[in-house]
Amino acid sequence: MAYSLDGFCDDVRAILSERDDHDGRQEVRRKLEVLLGDPGFRAAYLDSDEDGMAQIYEDPDLRFCVLTYNMAAAHSSPPHDHGESWAVYGQALGHTDMTIWSQPDDGKRIAPKRTYRLEAGQAGLFDVREIHSISYCHGAKFVRVTGVDMSDQPRRVFDPETGEEHEVASVGTSRK
Repeated sequence: MAYSLDGFCDDVRAILSERDDHDGRQEVRRKLEVLLGDPGFRAAYLDSDEDGMAQIYEDPDLRFCVLTYNMAAAHSSPPHDHGESWAVYGQALGHTDMTIWSQPDDGKRIAPKRTYRLEAGQAGLFDVREIHSISYCHGAKFVRVTGVDMSDQPRRVFDPETGEEHEVASVGTSRK
């Protein structure tokens, strides 16, 4: 049975209207795995050869966003958070290694707590202020759902070697 972007966004809206908490976001993660399995969605939004990210939906009331990523080159992000937002990542092609880092306390440096790999069809959640990093292979394609449009949200970036933390502005989408 087909599961469209519209159906997914309707479900996310219903979930977050009832419970915008960790358990609700886990439901969003599970729904994203269903969406990733739909050939029509993949053909419409992920089969492009155009490199970069594109915002394909922003909810006018709840403000959650759906973005697609088509990444020609492999890349690893530094440990960071999404500020007051959360993010659900769903792998469509290739893989992404996801690392959750410890929270800094008493001036201690952050350290990796858990690393796992997302394969095609799988999704993972990074909750509000959860420090994480991602490392994806060349040709990776994935979907990210965020609690708000991240293009105007500050976030923290960490250097695990020095323990330094700084706030940066997030990047916007390269194509819409």
